[in-house]
Amino acid sequence: MLTLNINNKNVAIDAPPEMPLLYALRDIAQMTGTKFGCGLGLCGACTVHLNGQPIRSCVTPISVIGQQKITTIEGLADTAQHHVQIAWREFKVPQCGHCQSGQMMSAAALLATNASPSDNDIDQHMQGNICRCGTYKRIKAAIKKAGSEMALETSQNSGSA
Repeated sequence: MLTLNINNKNVAIDAPPEMPLLYALRDIAQMTGTKFGCGLGLCGACTVHLNGQPIRSCVTPISVIGQQKITTIEGLADTAQHHVQIAWREFKVPQCGHCQSGQMMSAAALLATNASPSDNDIDQHMQGNICRCGTYKRIKAAIKKAGSEMALETSQNSGSA
């Protein structure tokens, strides 16, 4: 029995230590927002954050997690109002939607360190996230919008201090 910190809650996971985090999240913790894509860590559909850094949960065994903090799409914002989630809706990014939780988790990780990414920054950071519907232009526009909203919020909060 392992205890994982998922979305700031301790969750008991009764599974073999070699089980990929993806299956622990989906099958045991019943957090199905994280998707299975390729099973090889190449497509990005299974992206979650481990201590704020994007990882591929399909190739990460639960034994290496320990007490590190896991954030899934369900934990990105309590009310689905993270700037990335809002921008995704505004720009109508998803078509089939299968890759989108991984796309949003990668975008959120980028924006946490760079709220004003260039096109090249976005291309480089999002490189491992594949969208079979080809919504890359909308993804990029949504990332830029979310970043500008985050930067504006930060400047307003620091100006009111």
